Amino acid sequence: MTPNLNLWLIPILPLAGAAINGLWGRRSSRQAVTTIALVFSGAAFAMALWVAARFASIPLPYQEFLAHWIRSGTFAVDFSFYLDPLSLVMLLVVTGVGLLIHIYSVGYMWDDPSYYRFFAYLNLFMFFMLTLVLANNYLLMFIGWEGVGLASYLLIGFWFTKDSAAAAGKKAFIVNRIGDFGFLIGLFLLIRHFGSLTFEQVFHSIAPMSPETAEAGVLTAVGLLLLVGACGKSAQIPLYVWLPDAMEGPTPVSALIHAATMVTAGVYMVARSHVIFERAPMALTVVAVIGTLTAFFAATIGIAQTDIKKVLAYSTVSQLGYMFMACGVGAFSAGIFHLMTHAFFKGLLFLAAGSVIHAVGGEQDMRKMGGLRTKIPVTFWTMTAGTLAIAGIPGLAGFFSKDEILWRVYQASWIYWVVGIVTAFLTSFYIFRLWFLTFFGEYRGHADGAAGEHGHPAHGADRRHGHAGIHESPPVMLAPLVILAILSVVGGYVGVPGSLGGGNRFEKFLDPVFRPITPGLNTQHNAPGETNPPEQQSEGTEPQTSHATELVFTGISVAAALLGFGLAWTFYYRNPQLPERIATDLDGLYDAVVHKYYIDELYGEVFVKPLLDGSTRILWQGVDQNLIDGTVNNGADAARHVSDQARHMQSGNLRSYAGWIAAGSAVIIAFMIWMGVGR
Repeated sequence: MTPNLNLWLIPILPLAGAAINGLWGRRSSRQAVTTIALVFSGAAFAMALWVAARFASIPLPYQEFLAHWIRSGTFAVDFSFYLDPLSLVMLLVVTGVGLLIHIYSVGYMWDDPSYYRFFAYLNLFMFFMLTLVLANNYLLMFIGWEGVGLASYLLIGFWFTKDSAAAAGKKAFIVNRIGDFGFLIGLFLLIRHFGSLTFEQVFHSIAPMSPETAEAGVLTAVGLLLLVGACGKSAQIPLYVWLPDAMEGPTPVSALIHAATMVTAGVYMVARSHVIFERAPMALTVVAVIGTLTAFFAATIGIAQTDIKKVLAYSTVSQLGYMFMACGVGAFSAGIFHLMTHAFFKGLLFLAAGSVIHAVGGEQDMRKMGGLRTKIPVTFWTMTAGTLAIAGIPGLAGFFSKDEILWRVYQASWIYWVVGIVTAFLTSFYIFRLWFLTFFGEYRGHADGAAGEHGHPAHGADRRHGHAGIHESPPVMLAPLVILAILSVVGGYVGVPGSLGGGNRFEKFLDPVFRPITPGLNTQHNAPGETNPPEQQSEGTEPQTSHATELVFTGISVAAALLGFGLAWTFYYRNPQLPERIATDLDGLYDAVVHKYYIDELYGEVFVKPLLDGSTRILWQGVDQNLIDGTVNNGADAARHVSDQARHMQSGNLRSYAGWIAAGSAVIIAFMIWMGVGR
């Protein structure tokens, strides 16, 4: 008998926290708000751990029916949850990293006047994200998908009185709606051709179909439309422009939404839909191309940014490109592996950046930092762990996942691999640039650590400490940094490849998800890690290639990381005046990179301005002024004219009234005579 895991409790717990704090938080103490937020998010994580502990004893995939939802003819969608190795990984990442960020936020947001509102939004986001990853059908996934878009809008624009934050929230919401439109059309095509949105039914209907290699068909169309949605949510070219602006939100928001969870939803959706993409090679190639271009493009922008959070923002876009690159060559397990390790080290880097900003009174410009390693040692050492991990230094989490992607990418196309290696070099360079500018040399900011040119602290915590001098963060903020630093160091050992003496356990764990579906095969009792027959090996399974060859390519990726470190050390530690001279020599190119290749300006001229002008002329002037206001105003003018004429009839003259009575009587008599003659 299959045990009942009560999966529904996992998302409902943070929803309850959001409701309680949202409705009664204003009248509650900060301690009460904190308790509600942490207890409910912590309970969700505890439930996820309990599910993970029982995971090996249940038949897979495990499905939990909650209620009938939509019935229309033969089309039916139930409100059900779905658990397999892929959703379990996402479940643990969302609840685990989410809880750490909740804890960190207690110290970071403590003095914010809308403290209760922030935690209500944070809990609401967790509810929608958990709904997304536990859904057993595309429609319920889409509900969670739209929900995290709403929650991100609320959190990015949390300080809505700040124009830039409000604009960033709207930009994120609108750009994501563009992607969501493609996602929605893809769902309509699935309904039209397969009559279902439930994962198992759709995938088993697709299983007998041959890959669309000769020409594009319905699966290619569906894959490309789903990719449009994924590009919006996961900030890929051309819909990446919202994520860097989203740094206007509080730093815990950047860590939770834009590093660990929401932006990975697109990667998760592509991996979940692997059956569709594997039978649509053209769509899969587009995934790889977009991921490769995004990884390189965003990395080049990151090398010239001066805002510490903007560097990490473009780094996130670039790392998401790596994940798409992996999925695009069929290495879905490698992409999910990097998704997990990225949640550790990028969540750490964002939270550590928040600790740095907290220490210097709200300043985010790295040119006004420096020499902080001795003043905030815990932040320095934890951020160092994240820096080494993302750079791909051997032994840390990022090394194993990035190296796995590069190796699989090379086996598919050496062009992708070359771009990936160059991107790895750029990643190492910009992250060590951030590290040197922030922690080494002399302090270049204000003596008291107060906010710089912006003139005001960047977040609630700094309202309390903005003029207290440079200081380490409180323990409630440092504890999550330490835990994430440990995960950034050891988290990659679950996926050590055979070439380095491991068994790639992470890939084997995910193998039941990505093995091809054989028509008529009952896959409900595949245990995680179970060995597949040769004919059912998934495309992500490691091919039998010489470990010596793989080690050579591992050495090349490590060399790229060390080269990036060496260049950053030369430019920003040994010869700190050198970057300015090079920037002067490369005036035009440097300006283009600093201004992010003017893509935002281009979008503004090509899309935003025409839409605003068109809406002004058509909607405001044509519809609002002429049609709506014109109809009302003309009606009012007509009523005023009639009433004016009627007013003149009321002269107060008795002879005039008598004349009107006589005229009216004559009209009535004439009408009655006419009617009589007619009969």
